[in-house]
Amino acid sequence: MGQRPITFLRQVVALCTYPNLLDSPSFPEDAKKRARRILQDCGGNSLGSYSASQGINCIREDVAAYIERRDGGVPADPDNIYLTTGASDGITTILKILVSGGGKSRTGVMIPIPQYPLYSAVISELNAIQVNYYLDEENCWALYVNELRRSLNEAKAYCNPKVLCIINPGNPTGQVQSRKCIEDVIHFAWEEKLFLLADEVYQDNVYSEGCQFHSFKKILYEMGPEYYNNVELASFHSTSKGYMGECGYRGGYMEVINLHPEIKGQLVKLLSVRICPPVSGQAAMDIVVNPPVPGEESYSQFIKEKESVLNNLAKKAKLTEDMFNTVPGINCNPLQGALYAFPRIFIPSKAIEEAKAHKMAPDMFYCMKLLEETGICVVPGSGFGQREGTYHFRMTVLPPVEKLKILLEKLKDFHIKFLEKYA
Repeated sequence: MGQRPITFLRQVVALCTYPNLLDSPSFPEDAKKRARRILQDCGGNSLGSYSASQGINCIREDVAAYIERRDGGVPADPDNIYLTTGASDGITTILKILVSGGGKSRTGVMIPIPQYPLYSAVISELNAIQVNYYLDEENCWALYVNELRRSLNEAKAYCNPKVLCIINPGNPTGQVQSRKCIEDVIHFAWEEKLFLLADEVYQDNVYSEGCQFHSFKKILYEMGPEYYNNVELASFHSTSKGYMGECGYRGGYMEVINLHPEIKGQLVKLLSVRICPPVSGQAAMDIVVNPPVPGEESYSQFIKEKESVLNNLAKKAKLTEDMFNTVPGINCNPLQGALYAFPRIFIPSKAIEEAKAHKMAPDMFYCMKLLEETGICVVPGSGFGQREGTYHFRMTVLPPVEKLKILLEKLKDFHIKFLEKYA
């Protein structure tokens, strides 16, 4: 999509991969310092060695320090940090350890609709029970406890709901949950003894004025010991999103708190089966949580690159939202965070009939027509889940501004012609 890598991250990973470069004057001292620290904790001082299953020790320490800084001093223990192969690996591992039972006692996992399809896929793979709760599209994809309660109570008839998953900022919906919302969700989880999964991989991607990312861990701590000592929480972060976009490195971490010591032992055993996450991905994760700081040689270039990416994304999010809302038959909520738009589209009944004749979901039919006629590829809302009778698609806001403008114009023209054709 044309986003340039962050120089400092690539420099450190290059130095770790080929330590002979540590003698090169082409690399800044702060990058060399980080590379040496990482290599000292690697077996045989090499990125090519297996690491501990939980991840390289000094990187877990850096993740804990990052969480403490992010959350304004809330303590984080490196022993509760697990480095993972992207956030997906952590999510899958935690769900594996939580799913049990059979019949009506089978574990139910509550997920938002719309959701990121990793969740429905893993739930299906583990033969767990998917329990849907709906985000409120009319109120900017808000999450209400009344809806969580409805979903939970209905699910108790056919499974044992034990896990509540929240994606914040949202994917595909791009909303950022308010502090009050997070407090309500934590209280609900505490009341119902649910294990909380906080998917926070877009925590660096918050654009709307008045919106702020609050981590579940921080709010949980601030709600007091009754909550902080009892609610089980796993939260996830990744090198793939934010301003880094380094998805190919497969770097991520999870912080798991309040896990019973015996279950923690089983978690480490489960992680040991897959040996360790990619060590180069662990090194990349270290730079996400331990970037250059003021006074270091690379700081000014790093901050310039980081702000350029994030400011660009904010500009593109606003451009996309504004453009969609000028098109008849398209409605797009404010894009507060993450990397996507998830507009609602009106599909005429004639097009719905034709989609049925092709044995396709109406939004899939729409997206295929769009692809065939314009070359633009978006994902139908039915892939993420949506309320019955509503249709959406998910589109990334990653292309460069000039390309994005052309893409949005083409999409607008296509939609107007589509409405005319099937009116």
